[in-house]
Amino acid sequence: MAAAIPSIENQLWLREDDTKRVMAALNDGATARFVGGCVRNALLHMDVADVDIATSDEPAVSTAKLEAAGFTVVPVGIDHGTVLAVGENRQFEVTTLRADVATDGRHADVAFTGDWLGDAERRDFTMNALYADPDGTVHDPLDGYGDVAARRVRFIGDAAARIEEDYLRILRFFRFHAAYGAGELDVQGLAACAAHVDGLKKLSAERVQAELLKLLGADGAVPVLRAMAAAGILGAVLPEAARLDRFERVLDIEVTQLFSSDPVLRLGALVEDADAAEQVAARLRLSNAQAARVKAMHTDTTKIVCYLSTREVRRALYNLGLALFKDRVMLGWADDGKSNNAFQWRALLAMADSWHRPELPLTGSMIMAAGVPEGPEVGRVRAEVEEWWIDADFTEDEFSIIERLKAVVQATVY
Repeated sequence: MAAAIPSIENQLWLREDDTKRVMAALNDGATARFVGGCVRNALLHMDVADVDIATSDEPAVSTAKLEAAGFTVVPVGIDHGTVLAVGENRQFEVTTLRADVATDGRHADVAFTGDWLGDAERRDFTMNALYADPDGTVHDPLDGYGDVAARRVRFIGDAAARIEEDYLRILRFFRFHAAYGAGELDVQGLAACAAHVDGLKKLSAERVQAELLKLLGADGAVPVLRAMAAAGILGAVLPEAARLDRFERVLDIEVTQLFSSDPVLRLGALVEDADAAEQVAARLRLSNAQAARVKAMHTDTTKIVCYLSTREVRRALYNLGLALFKDRVMLGWADDGKSNNAFQWRALLAMADSWHRPELPLTGSMIMAAGVPEGPEVGRVRAEVEEWWIDADFTEDEFSIIERLKAVVQATVY
């Protein structure tokens, strides 16, 4: 006998004014229900970030209702029946019930329908095919709650058929297990993913990147990545992932020290060296900022050890910047085989977070007043004084700085 499904009526987001208004508008002459992640997470007592809604109305009708209720409506995926309703404090993705007409492994052509069961059957996993009324009553057409309660990620119907509709579901299978699953991966799902690994080649780098970063950011990523490696999937999608051992230690540090999950740091921990970082950045089409960050983790040669003095920490922070310094500390901590050094590594991060970058109190006009002609020499002299200033542990004594400037200028013939 299936377990009774609890109501989600006590969810705070469900009782917000924006939520009440959007559901009142959409349920005027039609049926609209919360769907997918917000229902799943509510049942798992996890945070709900995005609230998605399914409706029996077609997009034009939904748009008219929402605008009449005072929402700004953005047609973010109108061909697939999705509009974004923007309220005062929250936004909602509102999608018409639909059925797949044709799929090619990357995207689907859909037809709008009024069939709630058909809408559920086209989704990926049973735990995502859950719906809830405005009052919190949950509808479960495919025994999704049983899988939620067991923390089991299971494809709807035939796993191979679901994957062939969209090969990104291979990565989603692993990502969802890392985020919501427990125990061993579903045997049928894992076998279907391994059998269809070549389908990943059809996906854009951007879609793979987005899914992989979400996977890497999940607390349960370590055993999932090892399962992906054993099934030949990690090597196909991220062949540069040579340092699962360091990835595991970075994740353990973040979890045990209550740090926020950092998927880009974890990606950097996975790769061995600068060449691999370059390849990963190109393979996944990382943003310029992400690519620069992952590469810098492996190209910077600053000495970072747990026993740095306060003075050395300040110098490293000034030269590297806060972000790179903390990345280097985290990788150094992960590579440190001595667990009793954890306090020192954490102290380095605490110092970094409390540090305020000083400004050298030396302007171009001051340098020219000391006899340096306008032009590139001003920058060269400033850089020489700055290097002395850093060695002097960022002294605030302006007299000493001016005296150093004079000495540098006197040693130079203009």
